[in-house]
Amino acid sequence: MRANEGATGVAAGGEPARATASRRQVGPYRVITALDDPRTRVPVPERRYIARSVDGQHTVLLSLPHPGGDARRFLAEAEDSRYLLGPAAAPATALAAPDEPAWYARPYLPVLPLPTALAVNGGPLPERTVRALGAALAETLAVLHGQGLTFAGVSPAAVLLAADGPRLACYGAVRAAAPDGTPRSGLPGLEAGSLPPEQASGGRPRPLGDVYALGATLAYAATGHTTPERDELPAVFRTVIGRCLTRDPGARPQLAELIGALADGNPSGSTTLLAPGWLPGRVIAAVAHQSAAVLTAEIRPGGSPALHSD
Repeated sequence: MRANEGATGVAAGGEPARATASRRQVGPYRVITALDDPRTRVPVPERRYIARSVDGQHTVLLSLPHPGGDARRFLAEAEDSRYLLGPAAAPATALAAPDEPAWYARPYLPVLPLPTALAVNGGPLPERTVRALGAALAETLAVLHGQGLTFAGVSPAAVLLAADGPRLACYGAVRAAAPDGTPRSGLPGLEAGSLPPEQASGGRPRPLGDVYALGATLAYAATGHTTPERDELPAVFRTVIGRCLTRDPGARPQLAELIGALADGNPSGSTTLLAPGWLPGRVIAAVAHQSAAVLTAEIRPGGSPALHSD
């Protein structure tokens, strides 16, 4: 994010950087800081901030479309996300009015985007974390598919890590980026490695595309990039992630099979995997540090939040 956009990035340790410019207001919220760390260089489908209501009563995760993006499609996907179910779903709870610039918000939860978590951890995440992450996201996608929906936006930046489990944001990012029939390769915010080939060429997003994108996202969590060579993947994930990344949608695994493989046959699925300790200690510490910094930020009368630091 550029400095002249009025907010600062989140430092690698999870603490929002101190303000250097006047903070702007978006709808009923004043921006505190950016959620994403631009140093990760991972595309993010939308501009994301941590913000607080003008009255100081509500802290939110605030999303805006990229400059030049289709605000109408952006808001339509945000509106549809309000009805999402599933343990890792992160639906919008408030949207811009028709006569104001596009934005949507959800209640603030201390989270790190997956790319930031890898930066904090100093590299790829451990096996248990990848298993828990994959099982939880696959369970949520299975619920969405049962609703007759395709997420069409799974990518590393769409995954937010909280102490109690992941959240899946950026619903409909592929559909918002361009209408069906229009090539989507190279469009702003879309991470090429996690974009299913059939969607990159303009095809309609379908559930098995979500499986491909999930496989690419798990490859990123396990290796640091979405298109690793097979021998770069940890041996325990080579078969399951490799099948997800098959170009032929019909050869990709069903989500129930994927959940079973990631949970190692445990009928409780992600529940056991998400027990305390599922995240590495450095990531947990960064989430806690971010929470402390954000929740003690003050909104000054002039509209500029002041972040306290230790």
